Amino acid sequence: MTSRRKLIAGNWKMNASLAGNEDLLRGLIAGLNALKAEVGQEALPEILVCPPAPYWSQVGALLESSGIVQGAQDVSEHPKGAYTSELSVSMLQDFKLEHVILGHSECRRDQFQTDNLITRKVATVFQAGLIPVVCVGETQQEREQGQTQAVIKRQVLSALSLLPMDFDRVVMAYEPVWAIGTGLTATPPMAQEVHSLIRGLLASRTHHAHALRILYGGSMNASNAQTLLAQPDIDGGLIGSAALSSSDFLSIISAAVARNP
Repeated sequence: MTSRRKLIAGNWKMNASLAGNEDLLRGLIAGLNALKAEVGQEALPEILVCPPAPYWSQVGALLESSGIVQGAQDVSEHPKGAYTSELSVSMLQDFKLEHVILGHSECRRDQFQTDNLITRKVATVFQAGLIPVVCVGETQQEREQGQTQAVIKRQVLSALSLLPMDFDRVVMAYEPVWAIGTGLTATPPMAQEVHSLIRGLLASRTHHAHALRILYGGSMNASNAQTLLAQPDIDGGLIGSAALSSSDFLSIISAAVARNP
């Protein structure tokens, strides 16, 4: 059995300001340094923050030498050209961003991103040498109709379909749509069941499935993080609102430390 280092990722969504970013990150770094002194660097999970694009430069400077990495919330499938408002992988690379969230439920819903578009984005990011953080999840209606497994299978296999066989550089994130921003959370056994399904789907495409990380993204917070992270196939969290508070985010990070091998 391979030990997978936990990954705690903060998706800031459209929440940021120059002053607020500085306060948040200085608090996070101070708390992380205190935690590092207590448990040691090797016990810490990997930490990722994904701010809105206008703040990449500021956040990058604030995070320098902190051990925290910065990622993007989305990217275009196109390398460049007449695609107003889009961001290319080369732009991410200019700012030394390696991780990219793709297929987030809000992008699927609000920007009408289809499985096919997300598939092309995943391939673009992978081919550029970056790390796609691929989000999948069912709506409340789909869960109530017993379609969870079918929806997850369709989304996962579609997202991976243009990648080479036996790939080893992808992060998956299960975000039940019905649990995002609603105050609802999948119980640990419910989340584990879907994570196990995703692990099996990964294994159908790569021998590295045991080493790939699968995050839970359905309203993980300071109070439920430890029980969720105790599940065998939950390798971290894709955190929304709790990532906007340094104390809440640090509580989740601490829960991940407690569960690290």
